[in-house]
Amino acid sequence: MTDQRIRRVVIVGGGTAGWMTAAAMAQSFKGSLESIELIESEEIGTVGVGEATIPPIRRFNARLGIDENEFIRHTQGSFKLGIEFVDWRRQGDAYIHPFGRYGADLDNVSFMDFWMRLRQAGDTAPLDDYCLATTAARLGRFSRPPAQAGAAFSTLGYAFHFDAGLYARFLRAYSEKRGVTRIEGRVVEVSLRGEDGFIEAVTLQRGDRVAGDLFIDCSGFRGLLIEEALHTGYVDWSRWLPCNRAFAVPSANVGDPPPFTRSTARAAGWQWRIPLQHRVGNGYVYSSEFLSDDEAARTLLANLEGAALADPRPLKFTAGMRSRFWNRNCVALGLAGGFLEPLESTSIHLIQAGIAKLLALFPDKNFDPLLSDEFNRQSTLQYEWIRDFLIAHYNLTERDDSPFWNYCRTMSIPDTLRCKLDLFSRRGLVFRMDDELFLEPSWIAVLMGQGLLPKSYDPLADAIDAATLEGAMRNMRETVRRTALALPTHAEFIARHCRAEVRENP
Repeated sequence: MTDQRIRRVVIVGGGTAGWMTAAAMAQSFKGSLESIELIESEEIGTVGVGEATIPPIRRFNARLGIDENEFIRHTQGSFKLGIEFVDWRRQGDAYIHPFGRYGADLDNVSFMDFWMRLRQAGDTAPLDDYCLATTAARLGRFSRPPAQAGAAFSTLGYAFHFDAGLYARFLRAYSEKRGVTRIEGRVVEVSLRGEDGFIEAVTLQRGDRVAGDLFIDCSGFRGLLIEEALHTGYVDWSRWLPCNRAFAVPSANVGDPPPFTRSTARAAGWQWRIPLQHRVGNGYVYSSEFLSDDEAARTLLANLEGAALADPRPLKFTAGMRSRFWNRNCVALGLAGGFLEPLESTSIHLIQAGIAKLLALFPDKNFDPLLSDEFNRQSTLQYEWIRDFLIAHYNLTERDDSPFWNYCRTMSIPDTLRCKLDLFSRRGLVFRMDDELFLEPSWIAVLMGQGLLPKSYDPLADAIDAATLEGAMRNMRETVRRTALALPTHAEFIARHCRAEVRENP
């Protein structure tokens, strides 16, 4: 019988996507493949926007057996308890989307129903007071939850900020140690098999020909394999996510890094602030229909907290996804598969999720279409779920101070999102589908932060007498604040466990 197992994997493109893929495959196959080759060119820069993450990245690193403190040191990283949104609902307003739950359920009734009951009765305690991640973030405190976490600590989640270029370098060393071969060069030709149009090999500028069984496209927005060679097609979502440009620039630190990302709404988009140990990552994501490139660059530079360490670097993109992420014997990961702006730090997670699905549905040389169809179905759903979450930030705004925000506030939205908003508005209900990425607390944080408050609550919340409920809720608030105040500062925790070596600013 002919051996139909995949033997040669070729990854085109390095950066975060390429080296995450290489590392995961090297760890998973443990040398059983004939070769894992990654082609990248030092002439081609990487985007490097995704320096902020969400909690699932911890599972990815743990699966690779990476020590968290070592990872933080090598990537100039810091910790992230959530994202602060400034001026999104209206100018002068701010809220945090935390990585953690609010309060605790009582008698099998959701905490949120009790909070809404008290609010309607005149209680003014903010929702944030019931969330450890939010409270610790605002106090500048951080610690990993202990192995035997108490009730309050069990609600705390966290992720990371890190230098994406250093993360790629870290994973490159990890991958090469486990047998991955890096090939320096620029791909100038993609050869397709005549009988089925599958990719047979790629040819480099210097003439080398690299053949493979499975090709992973990590070539960025260009989509060298998935689009330029296979003409897969692209689904454009710019009518809902109108930002199509960004400038990125590093700046000097002006103090200890806070344990959260900041997103500040501007006249035609938003500005990110990502604190690392050695610098701050900044960028302005905007719509070229509403703002010129020159004005965007000036706005970004005028709103840095520290001195700029380089000239702003421009990026162009179209929000959306490939019509198929897996086409023939090619799988697109990272920006080659699609782009959803980094508003909720999902870029690196989408790489991680794509890798996990590929490993779970790994083909043989027959490339059963059932596997690729399922990969594409799941990937499409995930992109659509994240898309809807991002659209909610833009559409649920009271801002009418610029043409951009007037467009976002009045635009039509997908029916899938409209259903979510209607259910939440009427009863505070958040229904999720299958393995939808963002959990109920995330939707609550953003919808209420943007000013969408439920009109009613579950009548079961009325079963507890008022005095008992008020006492229980007061105890929750006090426990959260006491726990947060007992934590070390974010800077103290980093200094104690994972301070990076001094590096020159890029």
